[in-house]
Amino acid sequence: MRKAALSLATAIATASPLAAAAEDQQDRYVLEKSGEGFVRMDRRTGAMSYCTPATDGLACKPAVDAQADYRAEIGKLQEALAALDRRMVKLENSLSQRLESKLPTDEDFEKTLSYMERFLRSFMGVVKDLDKAPAPPPATDPDKT
Repeated sequence: MRKAALSLATAIATASPLAAAAEDQQDRYVLEKSGEGFVRMDRRTGAMSYCTPATDGLACKPAVDAQADYRAEIGKLQEALAALDRRMVKLENSLSQRLESKLPTDEDFEKTLSYMERFLRSFMGVVKDLDKAPAPPPATDPDKT
């Protein structure tokens, strides 16, 4: 008797997962009438198919997944945007490096300013000397009467 109870418990334990799996598969899909066919939805994945009657049962074709198309388009746009961002950063960095490399340093600026100051002081000295010098007498031309 003990042996029979043990084999019965084993049979129930083995059949239970199979029964649960069969029940799970049975409840996995939902069919809804649509036009001349049926829409079948997989409850586990959310995938949808359109099924039409055929000679050997139902012929199902995957439904067009607009969400997948949108996701693919969004993915392409995100890749393009990332590429543009990388390009913009590269251009900005190269432009700023070129500008920074051409701009004088503070030391260069001060040096140039001192040259200009010395030049202007010398030039103004020459102008002052010209103002102080007596005007030359008018030249007389012997041929003029």
